[in-house]
Amino acid sequence: MSLPRRKLLSVLGGGAIAAAAATVVAPRLDAMPAEAIEGWRGPRPGEPDPRRRALAWALLAPSPHNLQSWSVDLSVPGEVRLFVDRGRLLPETDPFSRQIMIGQGCFLEILSMAAAADGWRTETRLFPDGDWRLDRPVATVAFLPATPVLDPLFREVPRRRTVKSAYQPRDLDPAHRAALLAVAAPGFDTDITGDAGRVADLRRVAIAGSELEMNTPRTHKESIDVARIGARAVAEHRDGITLLGPMIWALRQAGQMTPEKAMTPGTLAWQGGRDYTLAGYASARAFGWLASPDNSRATQVACGRQWVRLQLAASALGVSLQPHSQALQEYPEMAALRDDMRRATGVADGRTLQMFFRLGYAAPANPSPRRPLDSFVTA
Repeated sequence: MSLPRRKLLSVLGGGAIAAAAATVVAPRLDAMPAEAIEGWRGPRPGEPDPRRRALAWALLAPSPHNLQSWSVDLSVPGEVRLFVDRGRLLPETDPFSRQIMIGQGCFLEILSMAAAADGWRTETRLFPDGDWRLDRPVATVAFLPATPVLDPLFREVPRRRTVKSAYQPRDLDPAHRAALLAVAAPGFDTDITGDAGRVADLRRVAIAGSELEMNTPRTHKESIDVARIGARAVAEHRDGITLLGPMIWALRQAGQMTPEKAMTPGTLAWQGGRDYTLAGYASARAFGWLASPDNSRATQVACGRQWVRLQLAASALGVSLQPHSQALQEYPEMAALRDDMRRATGVADGRTLQMFFRLGYAAPANPSPRRPLDSFVTA
């Protein structure tokens, strides 16, 4: 989140001018803690277990609200058992855990890519203990020796970013659109539009979804509860929605950036969050979406595998992506806007709109925090 310095000074008043001035004289103030992003270096040197080497890459996968809702059991030799971390759910905005399951698919795709590059073939069984519940695994992944196979997209794993800043006023290159659509897996409907009329219509629905979420206290609180405000909170949690930088530091010093204020319409913290979100939508010159033939758990996982491959392909092309999930969420208040988004994207009845995203070109983004590997491993 960022605010113009002039606006910040006018709101904070004279007593906080010194704090606001620090945003200019100390641009690294409240910077990302090094320990929070050390996971982006990959496996630790000398790691003997190929499963842990692959997992060190898999934990870089995207996940809803960056919750990293993965739990791994390594008690069976040569096998990874993947569970959903039941303490890292979004029951208000993702009541059926559809988005959480997409995150599991992202994890499994990078896990398989990493294992293959390291000389291990993976055999994945989804829901081996029956229909998914929180106490049952999402998948078991067997590691079998094989000739190394490098997926070209695997090179992008440590460079993959979700770019949340404003995008450049530049249309999406048609060649880039074609290259991204070529990544689409059979059975999925993937489309991207840069048509100005359609983009305006999609932007309208997406903005309405974001505003509805922010104006529904229980759904907005779910985001605020996982907001990590300031370097100390980021270093402690290494997950969630990161709010960092000199402006955030100045607002905290002035008592203007707290979870309570971020929950309260009309405050600087609440309005700043809204403005930041809407600025992203306003800068978008293209939107894309991913739909599936059904909404089974296996399809949700497959959608995650497809999504992360699309994002890695975008990284290779220098294209920025950011998912916008609000108008796709399944809580009751969002039903009408979900229908509006279906109409705006043209997704046929009977198919499930799984992902909606903006794409374009932007300055390089910093990596998001990652918890250490041992925090994911339960056995």
